[in-house]
Amino acid sequence: MEVWPGHPYPLGATFDGTGTNFTLFSEVADRVELCLFEEDGTETRVEVTAVDSYVWHCYLPSVQPGQRYGYRVHGPWDPSQGLRCNPDKLLLDPYAKAVEGGIDWDESLFSYHFGDEDSENHQDSAPHMMKAVVINPFFDWEGDRTPHTPYHKSVIYEAHVKGLTEQHPEVPEEQRGTYAGVSHPSVIAHLKKLGVTAVELMPVHQFVQDSTLLEKGLRNYWGYNTIAFFAPHNEYSAASHLGSQVQEFKAMVRALHQADIEVILDVVYNHTAEGNHMGPTLSMKGIDNNAYYRTVDDDHKFYMDYTGTGNSLNVRHPHSLQLIMDSLRYWVTEMHVDGFRFDLAATLAREFYDVDKLSTFFELVQQDPIVSQVKLIAEPWDIGPGGYQVGNFPPQWTEWNGKYRDTVRDFWRGEPATLGEFASRVTGSADLYENSGRRPFASVNFVTAHDGFTLRDLVSYNEKHNAANGEDNNDGESHNRSWNCGEEGPTDDAEVLALRARQQRNFLATLMLSQGTPMLLHGDELGRTQKGNNNTYCQDNELTWINWEKVDSPLVEFTAAITRLRHEHPTFRRSQFFDGRPVDMGELGEGDPMPDIAWLNTDGTPMVPSDWDEPLARAVGMWLNGQGIAGVDMRGRRITDDNFIVYFNSNPETVEVTLPPAEYGEKWEEILDTAGEHSDGEVREHSTVLSMAGKSTVMLRAWEEPEAEPDASVAASVAASAAVYAETPELP
Repeated sequence: MEVWPGHPYPLGATFDGTGTNFTLFSEVADRVELCLFEEDGTETRVEVTAVDSYVWHCYLPSVQPGQRYGYRVHGPWDPSQGLRCNPDKLLLDPYAKAVEGGIDWDESLFSYHFGDEDSENHQDSAPHMMKAVVINPFFDWEGDRTPHTPYHKSVIYEAHVKGLTEQHPEVPEEQRGTYAGVSHPSVIAHLKKLGVTAVELMPVHQFVQDSTLLEKGLRNYWGYNTIAFFAPHNEYSAASHLGSQVQEFKAMVRALHQADIEVILDVVYNHTAEGNHMGPTLSMKGIDNNAYYRTVDDDHKFYMDYTGTGNSLNVRHPHSLQLIMDSLRYWVTEMHVDGFRFDLAATLAREFYDVDKLSTFFELVQQDPIVSQVKLIAEPWDIGPGGYQVGNFPPQWTEWNGKYRDTVRDFWRGEPATLGEFASRVTGSADLYENSGRRPFASVNFVTAHDGFTLRDLVSYNEKHNAANGEDNNDGESHNRSWNCGEEGPTDDAEVLALRARQQRNFLATLMLSQGTPMLLHGDELGRTQKGNNNTYCQDNELTWINWEKVDSPLVEFTAAITRLRHEHPTFRRSQFFDGRPVDMGELGEGDPMPDIAWLNTDGTPMVPSDWDEPLARAVGMWLNGQGIAGVDMRGRRITDDNFIVYFNSNPETVEVTLPPAEYGEKWEEILDTAGEHSDGEVREHSTVLSMAGKSTVMLRAWEEPEAEPDASVAASVAASAAVYAETPELP
């Protein structure tokens, strides 16, 4: 086979239209072999001799897309020093753009013999190992352009590639559970109806199935076990030819962009599937263990674990950081994705020990001309010391706001002393984000996510029901802040069912009417249940897949309507925090502007500090001024919107609410009642009493008498002309 020296950059396998350049970083290697595989498993080894700055490289003019390959790295073996080279282990290219197959957890995949972790295993792992695939990088994007939806106009939909479409009756059977299924017209039509502007896909980087789950007859459904940061997961591809998942993923992005829907990826750069010192040797562990993984300072045999998965990526090493940044840039430039949600992002900030928002990783992101311009969403915690970092990420970032989730859940289940924090959360969590130069949309608001109860289960279960996971119901969060509305699980009690439906509407209304960036969990709008399981990471079956045959149609319509209301009124998606001054309308002088927000007691008077401290207060009104202070348009003109009042009542009983006096608005039109007791369009005078059902949300819009429309009919024109002539007969 003809072998040329090639080039040390870019890393990975790169087909240029003629042949393929191969590169691999390893500072510790003494020798590197590139291994090419045929379909029957026949292996051809190519000695890689050219080395520049620890990058081993070669160019094979005969290698075309579809070629399977891997590496064998020769070098020192001393686990106590973190050195784990073993040429008997076929290693996956960390820069692999596509992967064929999976692993079968044979003993040969490990560098030790089972039962003796200090032994050295020299069995060949190639027959049991996944293979990297050379891809064709060329694709017709047809002039694709990203929608570039601003955060404050965004509605994010967290979805699972397989779970979203596996049971969709309108998606062809061969496309269900795939990238092609996500981009099917029927799925896109549903997203458009909901007003979704961005789909946040759970992990699509190539991941590994856990052996412990497979032994139980379960599977890694969520995918938080990455092994290749450049490769779309191969099981989500409808096509069968090698590397086809790349083309299919690009086609999905192109179709979603054509519908003005952005694509955000949930990425897991904090750890890999190689686990701890007892884990398999699949890729980076055998290539350059100390460069890629964070080991314990006193004994490099062991790994630092801030993630609960066995290892943490070494964000102190330049090549580990380069891997992350190269991957991010690749997904933006080559795959056209629009942003990332970083799983356990606090781990990426642990350059030394503590979480540091000034760490090298964040500096690299800040200065990168490509990555810095896309949506960056942090899951702002990990399991390490001081890991809960909500509100502490750099200004460029937005965050999953766990405090929003917890507070909104507590308020609607009727917990005492939640009113003040509830008000803070629905107005954008200024206490978390304002002092760091960020805007309300830095708060990614959510009530439910993949981890935990679905929305329907949140109102149907007090306790988790995770027996199907095989851990005696010991896994998953036990403090869910949920309320079953009076009966645990399925019921035929009409009153309980009605209350559960109302509570779901309350949560959705709160989410969409809050300042910040709303995120909806896929299937919540459909009434999806997981039967009380709040930790379905291992349930790749009907328990987690959306059942499109059992859809809560009224809830779908409500979700679409409340999202449309958000899109139509910038009052609910402001780009600046509220000022709230003056608090009391009585402080207004002549000509003074009205406050941008006011909080109302149920008797129509403004809230005072002592009202917020009342532990049993469970109802509040929020008056929103939309007149010229909701923002500016692209030409710099002030946006004028309607004024609104939103009442939230988490009391179990009916509450009599007095509308505020005339200075807030003369008349009010009812446009939303989650209890369904008031008819839309009913107009009420100021200072009148409104009866609110228990556990309900009511919204009113300022109403003015519509101006009479001029009659432009021919008959009216003739009559008007006749009248003019009658009054002025001297006209010719």
